[in-house]
Amino acid sequence: MAEGFARTYGRDVIEAASAGLCAASAVAAETIQAMSEKNIDLSAYSPKSLRSLSTRTFDLAVNLSGFALPDVAAGEVIEWEIPDPVGCGIETHRQVRDQIENRVMGLILDLRRKTRSRSSAADP
Repeated sequence: MAEGFARTYGRDVIEAASAGLCAASAVAAETIQAMSEKNIDLSAYSPKSLRSLSTRTFDLAVNLSGFALPDVAAGEVIEWEIPDPVGCGIETHRQVRDQIENRVMGLILDLRRKTRSRSSAADP
C-alpha cells in the first residue's frame, strides 16, 4: 500500500520500492480492493523479499514490519507502527490503508519542504 501511494502521489520526491522481511506469495485480494477504492491499481504488483533489494542503496527506509530490520543500506530508517491487515477483512484493510495514506502523504510533504529548502539555499 505504501509503495502504491508513494508512486501515485510522490513521484516528484520519492523513488519507491517495497519489500517484506518474509514476502507473501501474492498481494491480498482485500488490499487490492481497498487500494482500488483510492484509484490505485495494485493488481500487477507482486510481493518482494528484502533480499531482492539488497544491492540497492536508499536515502530513506520506512519500516512498517514491527520488527528490527536486518542491515539495510539506508541513510535513515523510520519506524511506523501500523498493523498488518493480512488475514483480516476489508474494513481492517481500509483502516490500515487510510493510516498508511496519511503517513505517506506526510512524508511526501516533508520531503517537498526539504527539497524547496535546499533549492532556496542554493539560489544566490
